[in-house]
Amino acid sequence: MKTKLLLIYTGGTIGMAKDYETQSLKPFDFENLLKHIPELSLIDSEIQFTGFEIPIDSSDMNPDHWVELAKIIQKNYEFFDGFVVLHGTDTMAYSASALSFMLSGLQKPVIFTGSQLPVGDLRTDAKENLITSIHFASLQENGKPSIKEVCIYFEYKLLRANRTTKINAENFDAFASPNYPDLGESGIRLDVRSHVLRTEDPSIPFTIHTDLNTDLGLMKIFPGMSRAFIESMFRTDEMKVMIIEAFGSGNIFSFGWFKELLRKKSAEGLLFIINTQCAGGMVEIGRYETSEIFQEIGAINGFDLTTEASIAKTIYLLGQNLNSAEFKKLYEMDLRGELTYLKEY
Repeated sequence: MKTKLLLIYTGGTIGMAKDYETQSLKPFDFENLLKHIPELSLIDSEIQFTGFEIPIDSSDMNPDHWVELAKIIQKNYEFFDGFVVLHGTDTMAYSASALSFMLSGLQKPVIFTGSQLPVGDLRTDAKENLITSIHFASLQENGKPSIKEVCIYFEYKLLRANRTTKINAENFDAFASPNYPDLGESGIRLDVRSHVLRTEDPSIPFTIHTDLNTDLGLMKIFPGMSRAFIESMFRTDEMKVMIIEAFGSGNIFSFGWFKELLRKKSAEGLLFIINTQCAGGMVEIGRYETSEIFQEIGAINGFDLTTEASIAKTIYLLGQNLNSAEFKKLYEMDLRGELTYLKEY
């Protein structure tokens, strides 16, 4: 029996074709997909198409679009064995990370993919990315999907969505998972590394979480940051969480005025999340003296979360109307395979 897959187009280069007269990119007619990518007919799956009514550039992607995408998956969940989401590369890791939190009880693959060149380009990476994403999504074991989580497939690698970050704006090898093994690889054969795949309790019903809240800020520190600039970032009453991307394992400059600012804002109820600027490794609050202030104010440890997953997780948890203690507890928990918990912490 053929697997049924739903291809969801949100926008992005992969859904464009080049007009060779004008050299401009125009939306691709996915109803005629097989005419352009006849190789899809070799995959033993029934593929249907849907998408946003108005496709968007991924730079314009926001939580409202995440909700729209989650609702498309919810509406079609019982009718399909898997989902492939076509998305622009610039914010793909944000959207895919967000969906990993918004979809609970997931027992089917949701695989995001895109391309650096449009599908009609002679050297396009779109064909391989799309064909192999569909192939991964169609894999089954004992009549059930082999993959049961949100992933990103790009340039021969299948990655956990909330462990993925975009690392290159030009190369085909545009995404990486710096702190977690690749879930699979495309070579002569499709290699799925079952031992690193995520599984959820099958008794948990599939549900979507659409209450999101963007009352947060992100501050990447750098040597020489001015006091006036830092203080200006805290002049808003709406902000509930500030994510600080600190040096190394969670270190920060030790100016007295800065410590007092952190103490003051923390006492007012602002939550601080500490992430590392490094691509690999994790935060260890208190390891060095320059991170002791975070320990003092009860800052939240971001461990080895990517920036994209950290923001997505914050937006998701802020929408749950949690108190500070509940937020901290859940943020420091591994909810969807997004972080490595430091046992000594």
